[in-house]
Amino acid sequence: MIKIIPATLTHAESIHVIEVDTFADPWSIDSIKNEITAKYSICFVAIKDDAVVGHVSMRHIINEGHINNIAVARHHRRYGIASLILDALISEAMVREMIGITLEVRVSNQAAISLYEKHGFIIEGYRKNYYSSPTEDAAIMWKMIQY
Repeated sequence: MIKIIPATLTHAESIHVIEVDTFADPWSIDSIKNEITAKYSICFVAIKDDAVVGHVSMRHIINEGHINNIAVARHHRRYGIASLILDALISEAMVREMIGITLEVRVSNQAAISLYEKHGFIIEGYRKNYYSSPTEDAAIMWKMIQY
């Protein structure tokens, strides 16, 4: 069974392991710790058998959310964990009365784009050469929250 809980500093190293395995430019442990403790940050981890198998961080900016990172450990992908994480994040956004959530995603990451679209996100624009290693455009996606 997967539990989605607020991230704490004790999760930082496990989150970092997932970051390193997932992203070309992963966050450092210090950056992860700063995000977990930031006043306007919302961070969740997915726990299975007492191990972190996924994470997400989002900044609460005025009345909107900006997802910074979301990742699931490689051997736990395709089991719906990212959907559980997104559901928890959207629920928290509603509790905080946000009007919408945004994120950037590599245009080549069709699996992620499909996941976000299933959760009501739509592509609203692009950022040219947003990513490096390799250089790639980002799709800017938004989900407006309906109350």
